[in-house]
Amino acid sequence: MRESARKRQARIAALVEARGSARITDLADELAVSVVTVRRDVEDLAQRGEVRRGHGVARSLRPMAQESTATGDTIGMVVPERNTYLTEAVQAAREAAEKAGLRLALHIAAEERGTERAVRQALDAGARGLLLSPRWRTEAEERADHAWLGALELPVVLVERRPHRGSAIYGLDCVRSDHAHGVHLALEHLTSLGHRRIVLAARDDSPTARVIRSEFAAQTAARGIREGCPVMLSSRTAGPDPRPRDAGAADLADAVRRAGATAALIHGDMDALVLVQRLREAGVEVPRDCSVVAYNDVVADMGQIALTAVAPPKGEVGQAALELLTRRLERTRTGRWAGAARHLELLPELVVRDSTVPLR
Repeated sequence: MRESARKRQARIAALVEARGSARITDLADELAVSVVTVRRDVEDLAQRGEVRRGHGVARSLRPMAQESTATGDTIGMVVPERNTYLTEAVQAAREAAEKAGLRLALHIAAEERGTERAVRQALDAGARGLLLSPRWRTEAEERADHAWLGALELPVVLVERRPHRGSAIYGLDCVRSDHAHGVHLALEHLTSLGHRRIVLAARDDSPTARVIRSEFAAQTAARGIREGCPVMLSSRTAGPDPRPRDAGAADLADAVRRAGATAALIHGDMDALVLVQRLREAGVEVPRDCSVVAYNDVVADMGQIALTAVAPPKGEVGQAALELLTRRLERTRTGRWAGAARHLELLPELVVRDSTVPLR
């Protein structure tokens, strides 16, 4: 015989009182009812003043001072400052966290070993687990973080970062876009249009940037077009050391002319919009004289001409990272074997717009 709503709600109130807080999904499993039913019951209980509602959780009415200093439902996410690329990943992770009854607390890592400081702040605030996306301008900077990252005693998932095989942090879970495939999509599109001389204007201040640069070199060599495909910085501050101001570092028009290039791949979007504008000011029309593919697809469609772009699955990366973390947290909480670490790679897509045309 089905349990009445009143009896079910009384059981929910008793469980919440005994535990201090309970996730909606856990209550649904224990009571063998849907999450929607439990959510409705918790709303009724909250209206009657019997429990408090939270992000996917029901909490006891005991005074906050009597509760644990850490409610156990917060995770930290650490991202570099001024990084618009990760915005979608952060939003998707937040939505997935709320569905799982967790609160996502964002911590911004400033320059000069800011990641370690931001992680310590997250830990001091009671984070149960961490989503990490260090900037790592250089490989040396990355290696310097391995010791303390490997010593962390809580679940960690790297976001848009993959540790090198054999490193101290290779056993961490990670989720990233397959940027080698992203470069392949851009080159396949441009060469299918007849382009063989392609400039790469790319950043060189993150693991993603280094993958794009190395894959561009390898893939153009494999296609037999390496000699006509030079590489340059996409802006004057896109290198490992952001302080130099070399006025010629981002002269794409000059690079296009010197190489006789008919196309360019530019990482990332903001740099692409700036460089397309400079091309036009120098008399190089896009796409008539030079087809352009942007890499990231955050704002690639917002310039005077909508740019064809490689679009990594940023939102799906954030969601998958959160799911990996909750899987690890659940197994840690229940004492079960945590399972093998997972390194996930999600494939980017190519969004074709107005900036690429067949070679004349």
